[in-house]
Amino acid sequence: MSDVIKLLPSHIANQIAAGEVVQRPASVVKELIENSIDAGATKIELVAKDGGKTLVQVVDNGCGMSDTDARMSFERHATSKIANADDLFKLQTKGFRGEALASIAAIAHVQLKTKLHEAELGTEIVNEGSDVVSQEAVMCPNGTSIAVKNLFFNVPARRNFLGKNTTEYRKVLDEFLRVALVHPEIEFKFHHDNEEIYNLPKSNRRQRIVHLFGNAYNQRLVPVNEETDIVKISGYVTKPEYSKSKPDQCFLFVNNRFFKDRYLNHAISSAYEGLIPSGKYPPYFIYFEVPTKSIDVNVHPTKTEIKFEENQAIYAFLRSAIKQALGQFNVAPTIDFEQENSFNTPKLGKNETVQIPEIKVNPDYNPFKSTKSSGTGVTGNTKTTGFSQIKPQKEDWENFYGEAKTEELKKDQHNELTFSSSIDEQEVSAGVEQKKPFQIKQKYILSAVKNGFILIDQYRAHMRVLYDELIKEDQQPQVQKLLFETRMPIEDVDRTIWNELLEPINNLGFEVVLDKGELIISGQPVMAGDQNPVTLLEGILEAYKISEQDDSVEIKTKLAVSLASGMAIKGGTVLTTEEMEHLIDALFASTSPQYSPRGKKIIETFTLEEIVKRFN
Repeated sequence: MSDVIKLLPSHIANQIAAGEVVQRPASVVKELIENSIDAGATKIELVAKDGGKTLVQVVDNGCGMSDTDARMSFERHATSKIANADDLFKLQTKGFRGEALASIAAIAHVQLKTKLHEAELGTEIVNEGSDVVSQEAVMCPNGTSIAVKNLFFNVPARRNFLGKNTTEYRKVLDEFLRVALVHPEIEFKFHHDNEEIYNLPKSNRRQRIVHLFGNAYNQRLVPVNEETDIVKISGYVTKPEYSKSKPDQCFLFVNNRFFKDRYLNHAISSAYEGLIPSGKYPPYFIYFEVPTKSIDVNVHPTKTEIKFEENQAIYAFLRSAIKQALGQFNVAPTIDFEQENSFNTPKLGKNETVQIPEIKVNPDYNPFKSTKSSGTGVTGNTKTTGFSQIKPQKEDWENFYGEAKTEELKKDQHNELTFSSSIDEQEVSAGVEQKKPFQIKQKYILSAVKNGFILIDQYRAHMRVLYDELIKEDQQPQVQKLLFETRMPIEDVDRTIWNELLEPINNLGFEVVLDKGELIISGQPVMAGDQNPVTLLEGILEAYKISEQDDSVEIKTKLAVSLASGMAIKGGTVLTTEEMEHLIDALFASTSPQYSPRGKKIIETFTLEEIVKRFN
């Protein structure tokens, strides 16, 4: 048998390595910016086009490279950051494996320009698919500029799996935020499609957070500080009322490196227990400092997963520090058990003396003696006896049934599930059905049918009806003008998303324009009634972020689902009989009465046979 094992060609090996290191344009951004930071840069500029598919360029003023180092940087496992295995456990740099440029160059067109500060000329290298096309001396600024063009040009299958431009842009932005948040001492610029997204000056951590997420965050942040022999914890959490539906603003850093850890995320969420509802995520920015020997950062190719030696102890310290911070800044409710209320008396003013309280007793008071009421709180024709027991007079008996009917009418208006005593016993024995629907717990609607009854989830039913109205292609939603324009501030990180959503949102019945970092709302759909347009739009944004990864669903459909969800009547809303009947009729006239637009069941049927079995 002939030999079958052979060495892979270098270009194939590089493409395989690229599959681990470079998954999308955001991976290129991460590797290049981290290399710039390791090079000692104090100014870094990121330029991207088409979400990074067409171009990702990083320009820095770091130390630069010689012509030999520039050429060596494209070789696999070429690095200046480790010399032996022991260095892996005392890393102070971000990149260290020496595969970044080699992997990127294997699946893209790369142009490198670099110059040492003390050199007169720099070096330019053009690399296409691991092949060095040219290398020559050029005039260029101090530092390094790397432009990565046409990502996955030679691996079309990988390119086809990339998301649309807005999706890839969000991934690039996430990587930019992760680096910018942990290095406030570095000036950052970010341009996308010839638009300046960020221009961040040198600052401290709090200022950097405010620059990235908006001035409103300055009032939302609560500082966290804890220092032990094992770990030093610092950073900020936000007040519970600013929790979000998606954990897209939750950041953990260790030794100036972003990482993900579900275990520590749970520690933070448990610190908020009882303060935020289930399914909500408070934004936080937590920084850990631990000895380099106590962590392993090479667990995952992207280096976002880290192992701690003292994982359980760090969990306890983190949870305690956040609970203390929330309590210290009066975010969490506190009870003072030391205070004695009986001694909490007001201070006397100048020249004031203590007044002896007077006790007044009515010597003629007899609780067992019947007297005429003085008219305070009781009508003049009502007698009272001891302990305020009321004896109704003749007029009260004459109005008794009238008052009972009034009370019954009030209960019917509130749709309590009661049985009216006015139903004749002969009608009940004859099997006459109650045709009017009932509301149960202000959440479900019970309606009788021929062979039993059905339960309808009023929120999901209304959501289905609204959704069908919103997606009608032959009908433009009616707009109701607002009496006064409403201004809604938006975060800088969401500006590109709003640019994409403005047209489809306006097609759903809103009148919204984007102006200098805020939305100006002058109209909303008639179906929204008197609901707050800002709340509706915030819900649309959060829902769109969650569903953004699903490119198979049209934007209009995503927005219609989230808008219908925001406008639908919530549990706890009292409905009149007419409103329930109208909702039931509209539901059964919809395209899919059984399921909501999110695929949840709307109707549950109970047959007479099932009911009979329960009594056997």
